[in-house]
Amino acid sequence: MVEPAPKELVAIRVQPRASRDRVLGERDGVLAIALKAPPVDGEANAALLKFVARCLGVASRQVELVRGHTSRQKWIRVEGIEAAVVRAQLLGEA
Repeated sequence: MVEPAPKELVAIRVQPRASRDRVLGERDGVLAIALKAPPVDGEANAALLKFVARCLGVASRQVELVRGHTSRQKWIRVEGIEAAVVRAQLLGEA
């Protein structure tokens, strides 16, 4: 069972080593995102932050990985944008 994210955070499940970076959709309240980067030496984490920033049109430094540095289940925060807005915009990319 997936622990619900606090209101200001967005829960994301990452699928590394995909053919391309993309939002897959939502499952059980968690956004699923596929990334080309492998889960080695933080590459997938960096790719996730860069991908989210690009989708939202914000600077990479505004996207923070709060929890899940070594897990597929991650929680992020985007400075200046509410979690509900982040979720809606990312789901629009699916």
